[in-house]
Amino acid sequence: MSQTAEIDPGQLADIEKFERVLTDYLAGNVEEDVFRVFRLHNGIYGQRQGGHNQMVRVKLPYGGITPDQLDKLADLVDRFSRGWGHITTRQNIQFHFVQLEKIPEVMRELAEVGLTTREACGDAVRNVMGCHLAGACPKEHLDISAWAQAAYDHFLRNPLNQRLPRKFKINFSGCATDCGQAMFNDVGVVATSRTLPDGTTEAGFQVFVAGGLGANPFPAMALEDFTSREDLMATIESVVRVFNATGERDNKLRARMKWVVQKLGWEETQRRILKERRFLLASSSWPGGIPEAVEKAGDAPAGVAANASPTAIGQGTPVSIRSTDPLTRWDEANVIRGSAKGTVSAIAYAKLGDITSEQFRALAAIQREFGATVRLTNRQNIAFRDLTEEQLPRLFARLEALGMAEPGAELSRDIVSCPGADTCNLAVTQSRGLADAISARLAEEGLAEVGGIRTNISGCTNSCGQHHIADIGFSGAERRAHGKSAPGYTMLLGGYVGETQIHFGERALRLPAKAAPEAAVRIVRRFNDERQAGESFRIWMDRSGGAKALAEDLKELDEFPTPEEQPDFYIDYDETGPYVAETGESECAT
Repeated sequence: MSQTAEIDPGQLADIEKFERVLTDYLAGNVEEDVFRVFRLHNGIYGQRQGGHNQMVRVKLPYGGITPDQLDKLADLVDRFSRGWGHITTRQNIQFHFVQLEKIPEVMRELAEVGLTTREACGDAVRNVMGCHLAGACPKEHLDISAWAQAAYDHFLRNPLNQRLPRKFKINFSGCATDCGQAMFNDVGVVATSRTLPDGTTEAGFQVFVAGGLGANPFPAMALEDFTSREDLMATIESVVRVFNATGERDNKLRARMKWVVQKLGWEETQRRILKERRFLLASSSWPGGIPEAVEKAGDAPAGVAANASPTAIGQGTPVSIRSTDPLTRWDEANVIRGSAKGTVSAIAYAKLGDITSEQFRALAAIQREFGATVRLTNRQNIAFRDLTEEQLPRLFARLEALGMAEPGAELSRDIVSCPGADTCNLAVTQSRGLADAISARLAEEGLAEVGGIRTNISGCTNSCGQHHIADIGFSGAERRAHGKSAPGYTMLLGGYVGETQIHFGERALRLPAKAAPEAAVRIVRRFNDERQAGESFRIWMDRSGGAKALAEDLKELDEFPTPEEQPDFYIDYDETGPYVAETGESECAT
């Protein structure tokens, strides 16, 4: 059988169309703005370097990935990119500097292992996310894996999903801990249960609507108290339909679902969604009932093992490392136990979410050898699941050889960053460089393994690095000092998502980029020294007087020396020349 015959027919049609349109574009027969929309809808994003340099974003529903797919990504980043790929905060893999003319070839090779870029960017339902511990979490009400897959399948190439007013994001979590971070999505689904009048328990969902980050963050709102399993898919489609009908199409800055609520009011938005669902049965695309994917795979929760004390999970997890033995230290930070299945999960730490081709191949080999399932996490790491206790020492040894066995999960060294000005048109700062600098300073100060604190960095206000929901968040900004431009950041404190709640970080102060690592170190040190047993960052912050009070102790860091005194303050991380805030036309990267 030929490779072409093995490709899904829908995917093959996508690729052949891309080839035709690309040929016409290169011949000058397709207008630039028309091709841009077409290109983005196929998951191909222009880079700030211009020319034919492209970023390829590969969709991985709920972060699931197979050994063959890992091997394929290794091959592609070696042949078409720069030898490494990047895990995004939405469980995609993306790689850069792919030449436009090579995109169809890349698409074909991805399709051979069941991967697509379709609708990974653009005004569409994006990659459907899910908790990386789904099916392995002792706290879950339902295993949401098959539900996320069903939602992904339903909207992929769905006619309703081809020209939405703006991007639309769907997220699933199996319990209120919300490791999947459903609370800031256009639709956030959280599994729950209710007690019926006869005393039995029914598992179902809470659906949250119209959440979002960006320059104007907005918390998702509960649509109703309980949504049955039979009604879930119809509910999600009804939200998409209301968005499609009422979303802003002329002003992209006010085109997300959160702005529909601002325009119509919550009660009217809620009424329209529920009315749409009531009559959706008449639609040819009605997705009601239990999806086939769920019927086939099942959604029973992992359950809690008898006499087990489940590993603490979620933001604010009070990780404590007491051992000096490398294996034990990794186990204390990166291993999750407690499910009734008797299996364990372990996190492989990928610094800044980057994976080299060598690591891709080795991760594939590990997955095959251990018979594990693998999920990418929204903190840009890799979760190995369905492991036995006996496998853990061997897994640690294999990861240690790859440089991926740092005890990083839920520790202060595990910093999340967007790509920043390395490749993004909108970024004004090198966020990845700052993340690296903060990580290095924390290590120097002996603070890299403080538990229960998250730092996220975005290279602009758009929050691709999700700085609004981190304990410590940095948002890139241009600063002016002594008549010159300089890289800077706004520091936010106290962001949190979990327990079906969300708090956005509060603005603390502005900082020169080169002072941001010191600011982070001081906050982490104070938290480490002053918190009470089991106290979360947010509670400690409020007890300490809030973000503004903490900022007072950092005030002297918001000072720019003259260019003659410290010229490095006017050069961004990973740059060699003077700072220039160059941005291009938005292509909606997040």
